[in-house]
Amino acid sequence: MRIALAQVPCALGDKKENLSRMTGIVENGDADLYVFPELFLTGYMVRDEVFRLAEGMDGASVKAVERLCDEHGVHILFGMPAWDDQVPGVLRNSAVLVSPDELVQRYDKVNPASFGPFEESLYFGAGPSGVLMDVDGRKIGAIICYDMFFPELSKSYALAGAEAIICISASPVTSREYFEKLIPARAIENTIYMVYVNQVGTQLNQVFFGGGEACGPRGGRLVKNKYFEPDFSSFDVNIEEIKAARRGRPTMRDSSTC
Repeated sequence: MRIALAQVPCALGDKKENLSRMTGIVENGDADLYVFPELFLTGYMVRDEVFRLAEGMDGASVKAVERLCDEHGVHILFGMPAWDDQVPGVLRNSAVLVSPDELVQRYDKVNPASFGPFEESLYFGAGPSGVLMDVDGRKIGAIICYDMFFPELSKSYALAGAEAIICISASPVTSREYFEKLIPARAIENTIYMVYVNQVGTQLNQVFFGGGEACGPRGGRLVKNKYFEPDFSSFDVNIEEIKAARRGRPTMRDSSTC
């Protein structure tokens, strides 16, 4: 499974343009799974406009991504503000995985960021739990930005059989040091592939640093995207690397007996 880290600036509040940028990446790539940042569909700093821009899983934007996946035989994971399927009028900050044949899977951010410059709890309710996703029989766990700081969520995915944990993010430059320490830590403690795809560019008063990366199950960096610029990279997930890492340091064996 080849995973692409699509570090693409998004046009604030312009869903049509952002879908066009997504299409351009997919049409020129060769990956199985394309990953775009947190709230990529609308941009992160839309504030109250989020209520106008949000959609359900049956909305026009998800349908457009479905057509793109069908046309190219690929999977796309991206962030969007989504209406809750069960609770009318409640918004979630969601990671949506679209696959060919109109298969849609969704994770709602469990830990909205509401401190310092972050105002997510003004708009979004917290999701209830992690969601293990399927990509042609391969298992991945999705987390969103601040979720990275809660290791139990990533651990639960690893124990459920995920081969990779994918973090989509809208992290400003002030948080760069924290994420670059946590990404390899989560990979090492779970002997799993760890993927981080961040917003890039300036939205209102926030400067997003980009800097997406992927680490292997021993914590070694596999790819690194540029800072403050659009960039694209990809790598292959190899289950044998996970098995070898777990033979060498059996954290998963020992975690399962806690």
